[in-house]
Amino acid sequence: MEKPDVSLVGRLEVGADSDVRSTTPAYLTAQRLLFDGPSPLVSADMYANVAKGNAERSRYVAVLSKRTTVDTNSYFGRFPASYWQRWTDVTEVRFEAAVTGAGRIDIVATDSKGRKRTVSSTTVDTDGQSSRLSMAVKVQQFLDGGALFVRFTTSSGELTVEDADWSVDAPEKLRPTSVVICTFNRADDCANTLAAMADDPIALNGVDNVYVVDQGTDQVQTRAKFQRVSAELGDQLVYITQPNLGGAGGFTRGLYEVQGKGGDPANVIFMDDDVLCEPEALVRMNAFANKTVEPAIIGAQMLYLLHPDRVHVGAEVANLQKIEAGLHVKDAISDKSALKKKQDIRVDAGYNGWWSCLIPSEIVSQIGYPLPLFFQWDDIEYGYRARANGFATVTLPGAAVWHADFAWKDWDEWHRYFNLRNGMITAALHGGLDGRKLARQLSTDLFRYLVSMQYGMAFTLIKAIEDFLAGPSNLLDGGMEAAGAIRRERAAYGETKRHNANAVPDVRPADMFITPAGPTPNKNLEWAVLAKRVLNQWRGRVHPGPVAISADDAHWWHVSLFAHAVVTDRSQEGVRVRKRDKDAAKTLFTRGVQALRRLRTETADVSDAYRIAMPELTSRENWARLYS
Repeated sequence: MEKPDVSLVGRLEVGADSDVRSTTPAYLTAQRLLFDGPSPLVSADMYANVAKGNAERSRYVAVLSKRTTVDTNSYFGRFPASYWQRWTDVTEVRFEAAVTGAGRIDIVATDSKGRKRTVSSTTVDTDGQSSRLSMAVKVQQFLDGGALFVRFTTSSGELTVEDADWSVDAPEKLRPTSVVICTFNRADDCANTLAAMADDPIALNGVDNVYVVDQGTDQVQTRAKFQRVSAELGDQLVYITQPNLGGAGGFTRGLYEVQGKGGDPANVIFMDDDVLCEPEALVRMNAFANKTVEPAIIGAQMLYLLHPDRVHVGAEVANLQKIEAGLHVKDAISDKSALKKKQDIRVDAGYNGWWSCLIPSEIVSQIGYPLPLFFQWDDIEYGYRARANGFATVTLPGAAVWHADFAWKDWDEWHRYFNLRNGMITAALHGGLDGRKLARQLSTDLFRYLVSMQYGMAFTLIKAIEDFLAGPSNLLDGGMEAAGAIRRERAAYGETKRHNANAVPDVRPADMFITPAGPTPNKNLEWAVLAKRVLNQWRGRVHPGPVAISADDAHWWHVSLFAHAVVTDRSQEGVRVRKRDKDAAKTLFTRGVQALRRLRTETADVSDAYRIAMPELTSRENWARLYS
């Protein structure tokens, strides 16, 4: 059996030896025990480990040969008991599975240090017939960390395990749930994500609506896969087109639609359009949110699409004063292989990225809608605003989707404008932003961009400062004008364009000889090195080039040694051509100094203006205006 009988999921077992559950939904499926991923790109070891012997693993079934041990002490196979104990009212969890054959089944617990202990064990011998196994264990002694997993062991016979799940007592009433996918000209990706959820046997069970908010010109409704899913889901699928208001406007549209219905408190799950979707994330986040003692933002983790076993970060925070996002909290795994490193210590998150995230409607009712920031830092601002109003963010281990690796995205892109501007807005609202300290930090960044011939990046930084200082009026159109303007204006700088490595303008391939970077400057001497590089660039006392520089070697202190450098783009799909331009550097330096001077003196007043405008900007009426 490849797919489980949906009627068996989340039902009450009748009698100790019965294979049938009643129709009373007394148990809620907290998570399924899966044995393989949704794509051949994903290793089955992310779900279950064959510790000894041989086993055949498919999505819902594992068949163990003789003398074999399989355990689920894996990224997706562990039940995050510590998080359930800390945030929910659950005191007991049941493991259930259909088993055929003979073997031993152990439920094993870990603690915050990863040490293992067996908490329940049983043997089965079904004489060739399928039998429903049920084992209950307490969710206790996990407060600082630890998880539960299952170990299957055979000796002289085979054992088949299928339709396995962890379940908890159901709440008196399940919360209504909706899913929101926001997309912009990624029609194929969006159709694939939608189909992944719809084709899963239980991911959309209990989901009232799936909102697809299409903000692009290449619309997803033109794709055959979308049309097929639309016919299957019927009125459950709601397709909305609107102007491009970025991720902030797209995801907020889902909140806006759900809030407009009124009725009982609901869960709204955000799902990015360009992810490799693990539909199980919906099941786990939604079940968890149904059992928390008070409403909380429940987030899924991000795994890297190019390196599917690697976890982006177990839980993250931001340094608001330094405008730094994506910082892992102490003891959280970060850019580690989930096949080698487990998150046993429970950690708290400051916010969760909106690649996949659940927001309860009560939070929206109390703190308002997200800010119309277009994208970048909209999720961070909302998480910090929620925390300031008493609503936690829980990044749930084992709930995840695969998203494009951040390290393979070049920093020198137009969207860095929003990263910088929106980071400053968030810090002004929630971090007591110190304009003098930030100006000192950004002045260093400006010098580094100029000296390494990243004139477009220097312009992006300056423009972000200027528009932050312009105040909340810049947010009145939801960011549409800013998004268009920054792309148009950056196009004036040649190094913002990416070229094929074999078709670099005015450079023969043979002339681009790889030039490695030297040692990193001593931290105490960085300013002296920077000053020397600035002087040499200004006077033209640099190697004329052209030279080739790898993405990993493209440090400011290395690139600034040359007047002409062909630098590998971080995406590894092409190169950028950086050329010394004294006039551009002079113009940007003058404009940048003026912007930084204003940042030092005007930040306090501008911060007050953003705080005053916050209630109106995050109101339903403002979003209704934008959507109209």
